[in-house]
Amino acid sequence: MTDGSYINTLLSQAATPELPVLVKPDGTAMTVLQVVPAMDSGGVERGTLDMAKAIVEAGGKAIVASRGGQLVTRLNMAGVEHVELPVHSKNPWTMWRNTSRLLKVIRKHGVDLVHVRSRAPGRPAQRAARKAGVPFVTTVHAPYNIENRFKRYYNSVMTRGDIVISISEFVSEYIRSNYEVDESKVRVVHRGMDTDSFSPHTVSAERVIQLSTKWRLPDGVPLIMLPGRLTRWKGQAILLKALTHLHDLDLCCALVGSDQGRSAYREELEKMIADLGLSERAFIMDNCDDMPSAYMLSDVVVSASTDPEGFGRVVSEGQAMGRPVVASNHGGAKEQLLPNETGFLFENGDAESCARAIRKALSLNAREREILSRKGQERVQQFFTKKLMCAKTLSIYSELINAKGKKAV
Repeated sequence: MTDGSYINTLLSQAATPELPVLVKPDGTAMTVLQVVPAMDSGGVERGTLDMAKAIVEAGGKAIVASRGGQLVTRLNMAGVEHVELPVHSKNPWTMWRNTSRLLKVIRKHGVDLVHVRSRAPGRPAQRAARKAGVPFVTTVHAPYNIENRFKRYYNSVMTRGDIVISISEFVSEYIRSNYEVDESKVRVVHRGMDTDSFSPHTVSAERVIQLSTKWRLPDGVPLIMLPGRLTRWKGQAILLKALTHLHDLDLCCALVGSDQGRSAYREELEKMIADLGLSERAFIMDNCDDMPSAYMLSDVVVSASTDPEGFGRVVSEGQAMGRPVVASNHGGAKEQLLPNETGFLFENGDAESCARAIRKALSLNAREREILSRKGQERVQQFFTKKLMCAKTLSIYSELINAKGKKAV
């Protein structure tokens, strides 16, 4: 069976959950208000957009409150109403006023449920939901730093939802270990991949060639890629050090991501590349607007985050594209990757361990690589699709809204 026909078969056999219908017994749409600091590009923002679209598709009404951002246009195109409010602010007075602002939105639009995804708007959203008497849902996207009692209190609002959504088992354990919360209220809903976009079958050879030409990488050598914005905890330095243990292999490396104004760190990485003698092997690329093609161009995908990520989309995206993934052995990465079956784990912050994992990935023969590729795609299709994420979250909405309706009768 060819790769293309196999992927088609896999997609047709994968469980595609039905979206719950967000319609009340009287036939009116359930209205869900999501509250996030901003609608720029990022994991939280993309998840908000995905859920807003799913709410509309399920027959509900979707509203998003944020300070605005580049994704607002996409919200509007999907039939989602955006309300611009300063919910990103951590100023105590602004946060206090945001309670009444959100309460007005809830009452004006007949909101049935409030879902908050970040700490700054968390407490105003909670107060507004309680005053309006509507269910309150939170999503914890990562383990928060607990430096002192004030920080713990500030974080704690995210554990006070009627349902607390955790994006991984790792984050769930963090919640249970650090906060007093009814365990029955914590629900794991893994982040979901857009497997329509992140699929080898949907990426044309022309797109891959175009990106290869743009990047002007050395011809005919394996490419090791680390996707992620240029920030220290993403582990770019670990990968560069790992390359010094692979001098006997003919390969090149691409660090793909914007410095987002962190020019000092970018300069530090550039100096490191020169000092380690990697100028002909390691390259820093800016943001890529065609990441599926970037994955297809790669031979090994690396996630070297030094801080444990709540989920870490790179691991699932790499598997969805059929690529061997090498990842730090902590956080949400461990839940996504099957060691030595869909990728390889290495000890956090250990460049030699990272190098050994990359060497294993590159040593796979054609048959071993094909088996790993299939298992990786199967795992993503079974556990980490956007459709599954949306269906689970919509079920939570429906459960809480219907339960409130029964109590009111």
